[in-house]
Amino acid sequence: MTERTTDPAARPPVVVVAGALYDQGRLLAARRSAPAELAGRWELPGGKLEPGESPEEALIRELREELGVEVEPGERLPGEWPLKPGYVLQVWTARLLAGEPRPLEDHDALRWLSRPELDSVDWLDQDRPAVAEAALRLPDAPGVGARD
Repeated sequence: MTERTTDPAARPPVVVVAGALYDQGRLLAARRSAPAELAGRWELPGGKLEPGESPEEALIRELREELGVEVEPGERLPGEWPLKPGYVLQVWTARLLAGEPRPLEDHDALRWLSRPELDSVDWLDQDRPAVAEAALRLPDAPGVGARD
């Protein structure tokens, strides 16, 4: 009989989706309140896919749970960024449809940031490349145009 081994490196990574939520030429940043090792740092809000969910469905659910808003997913930003071993971050653009974002789960503060303000918060290291990619979709000045 052949013994089967389960090599963790052979498993596909767990996908964590995050939303680059835009409104009036600004990007939403969320300050972590948990877990302790991430508390006080900023991220693009989101979470893990649940079994059977598409990334877009997970993004809608996570932003509803974490921020109390309804969003419409847009395009996936190019790239995939490693998180802890076995996890990768994928970021999708999102448009606010209903609700006013508020920190409900795992966050204690939110800020809408224009392109010049993006460096004013301490982003989680793993979110920095995603934020740089999201910034490419921001106008040079906030408030330009309607909701993106």
